[in-house]
Amino acid sequence: MRTDSDDTDGPGPGSRGAGGHGQKPHGQAQAGAPAGAWAQAHDLRHHGDAEVRDDGSALVDLAVNVRAGTPPAWLRDHIAGSLSGLAAYPDGRAARAAVAARHGLPVERVLLTAGAAEAFVLLARALKVRHPVVVHPQFTEPEAALRDAGHTVERVLLRPEEGFRLDPSAVPEDADLVVIGNPTNPTSVLHPAGLIAELARPGRTLVVDEAFMDAVPDERESLAGRTDVPGLVVLRSLTKTWGLAGLRIGYVLAAPETVTELERGQPLWPVSTPALAAAEACMTPQALVEQAQAARRVVMDRAHLIAGLREFASDGVRVAEPAEGPFVLVGLPGAAAVRDRLRRLGFAVRRGDTFPGLDETWLRLAVRDRSTVNRFLQALDQALSLTGA
Repeated sequence: MRTDSDDTDGPGPGSRGAGGHGQKPHGQAQAGAPAGAWAQAHDLRHHGDAEVRDDGSALVDLAVNVRAGTPPAWLRDHIAGSLSGLAAYPDGRAARAAVAARHGLPVERVLLTAGAAEAFVLLARALKVRHPVVVHPQFTEPEAALRDAGHTVERVLLRPEEGFRLDPSAVPEDADLVVIGNPTNPTSVLHPAGLIAELARPGRTLVVDEAFMDAVPDERESLAGRTDVPGLVVLRSLTKTWGLAGLRIGYVLAAPETVTELERGQPLWPVSTPALAAAEACMTPQALVEQAQAARRVVMDRAHLIAGLREFASDGVRVAEPAEGPFVLVGLPGAAAVRDRLRRLGFAVRRGDTFPGLDETWLRLAVRDRSTVNRFLQALDQALSLTGA
């Protein structure tokens, strides 16, 4: 594990690593390059949907981590039924109460947001922090939001040779904001809840992005219902499992005073009536049963995908394991050429080099059903042969 800051030009706090000080940040373009150049080397605003826009719209999508075939018909109908109330201003009380009940929390600990991405912006703008740290590789919007708000961000980079596992001791003790994903996008690592809780400190805000936790059976290792971890902020999204990326609905679970501070940064009526209807519906017992079934299917489909990928080990394909999310991270030489060839063969996959801590030899693949995976594996075989990867 290593750290990297965007405001250092040489050895020092910004280049601190688990093995000591003054190490060159992994992935730096050239020896002696300023850490600022390293920090800016990744396109933090690039996301999987870019792979399937415009000329990619007809491709089979393994780039976006939204569950295929969603939203389900019953949820679409429920959302459509809310349209008769569009003349009234949104009232989020019922949805907020439903989220609170689902996690066994008082409503004062819940804030509804226009997707988890809004929560990152609120945190970056509302909290008065001096030393924010983001644990990478992970979803890049938290760092982008912090930078946009004028913060200098330090990175803790998890090593592939260590399975991208968290070492809490590598996080600087004086960090007053720490952001980590669980399970982490794009590595698919599920960190133990107890290990993440070790990052908590008095005076520190610990942000845990659990956008994919509902795709983990029994949501094991979740911190969503915990009130005993100081400074804990848990972010959730309904986008992935329920296919609601276009509706923008997520929520924050945190101490009441943190919720109040974040709420001050929101505009009036930040969540639309259809999004509120969706949130309330996705908290019902029936919806939670469907969510649990979907999570178990992800486990089986992911195992099928990984087994197929292992067949290409002799071609240099390696899977980051154990994978616990609805996606897998794959490394291979010539990944950029393979990705381009896959597009010509009809498949979109997510490039990995926009994630700090990764380079152009990594790809992220969304888990899909067995039939789709089998067709993808055939295309991958052709792509590897044609590129000589």
